[in-house]
Amino acid sequence: MARPLLCVTVTAPTTAELRRRRDAVADADLIELRLDSVDDPSAAGALAGRTRAVIVTCRPTWEGGQFRGSEDERRRLLVEAHTLGAEFIDVEWRARFDDVLAETGGRRVVLSTHDFRSTPSDLSEVARAMRATGAQVLKIATKASALSDCLRLMELGRDESKRGSIVVVGMGEAGLPSRMLAGRFGSAWTYAGNLNELGQLSASTLVDEYRFRTLNESTEIYGVVGSPVSHSASPAMHNAAFKAARLNAVYLPFHAADAADFMTFARAIGIKGASVTIPFKVALFDQVDEANPVARRIGAINAIRVVDGRWLGGNTDAAGFLRPLQDGGVPIGAMRASILGAGGAARAVAIALASTGGDVTVHARTRERAEDVAMLVSGKVGPWPPQPGSWDLLVNCTPIGMHPRIDDTPMPADALTGQLVYDLVYNPPATRLVRDAIGAGLNAIGGLDMLVAQAQEQFQWWTEMRPPAGAMREAAEKRLAEFTVHENHFA
Repeated sequence: MARPLLCVTVTAPTTAELRRRRDAVADADLIELRLDSVDDPSAAGALAGRTRAVIVTCRPTWEGGQFRGSEDERRRLLVEAHTLGAEFIDVEWRARFDDVLAETGGRRVVLSTHDFRSTPSDLSEVARAMRATGAQVLKIATKASALSDCLRLMELGRDESKRGSIVVVGMGEAGLPSRMLAGRFGSAWTYAGNLNELGQLSASTLVDEYRFRTLNESTEIYGVVGSPVSHSASPAMHNAAFKAARLNAVYLPFHAADAADFMTFARAIGIKGASVTIPFKVALFDQVDEANPVARRIGAINAIRVVDGRWLGGNTDAAGFLRPLQDGGVPIGAMRASILGAGGAARAVAIALASTGGDVTVHARTRERAEDVAMLVSGKVGPWPPQPGSWDLLVNCTPIGMHPRIDDTPMPADALTGQLVYDLVYNPPATRLVRDAIGAGLNAIGGLDMLVAQAQEQFQWWTEMRPPAGAMREAAEKRLAEFTVHENHFA
């Protein structure tokens, strides 16, 4: 696998600021200078004093950019950049700047096309037509609505890279693997930057968290499958543990359309293991070849391990849930426990509480689902929401209050009359439910403690190594702090 380059996209309101931000880039093989982002576009100004290789791009609005001037003006800017020695200029295929391609012979030209709605089925034909122009590099970026869309891009990239340089990009959350595993996708480089709406990651995230520059054909692939997964702290935790343990492995976010979509993609890229989160804990239980006894009793999995082609399902939620309670000396067996929700996490919590002798009542909006969970542990079914005074320990197993809907809560503040609230939601670290509980004089536990505990169990199951102490918690806290900074900055 050829090691792909890292190209950092730089935007700015003015050419002077574009130069400043260009020179502030700390780690890049290429810098993409987006002239369409500035109010005073100048190829000469953007290139002045540069010390690194660049791609000069001036993307028009009709191709997802910001340039609103004439096509003649845009052509002039790109030709000027080429004449002044830019390593590459980016020319849109749909622009039909045939004269530019003819004059340059395609040398130092990236011919690009973007589909912001889908990943079409005719990508091979598109690539052949683009290659016929003589452009040195092709760039094909499409909206990935499912992980399986990435497979079409990977097939295209691998095939087309035998004929010449190509960059394939899956835009959106489902397309993230195409950016991180650019080498396996046949891409000459990957893009990093602050174009978050396209799914770009920062260069520091790619290099520091995902160790982009160390990935190779031997790197083992793990990840978290869910919908959504952009909020997850699991990549930060597991990648930190892999790094500390000096393992050649990477852990990626897998935003799947459904369980079948994930299975198709994961088998194709050859994952070694995965964490499973909402809403796939039950759906993927039915997809694995074998589930361990704990997972079978819960009827849901939160982890997958692939051994000799066999997909094994496990569940570390129950052990992870109990650890903070046990470490805190909470007398679980003497408490009336009310569980909110009836999904895979609720099943794990019910079994964990029952194993300690706790009195379990399950509350869900759909009574039939609550009955299914209660039957696992000979528990009871209660109303939604629980009545004040009916519980000592309240456990939220729903996603209510999770980022980005951080002001939601499954329980009104005046109904919090027990002793302890345990919210499995960890992003944000202090949910509205936790804050309300503390305000009402109750003890409260957030989801981060459970998140770290169950992740440690997963890591050990996959690698047969205990993760380095503190690495996972430190990484999770840093990741969650970044969410808080982002929210405050853009509020």
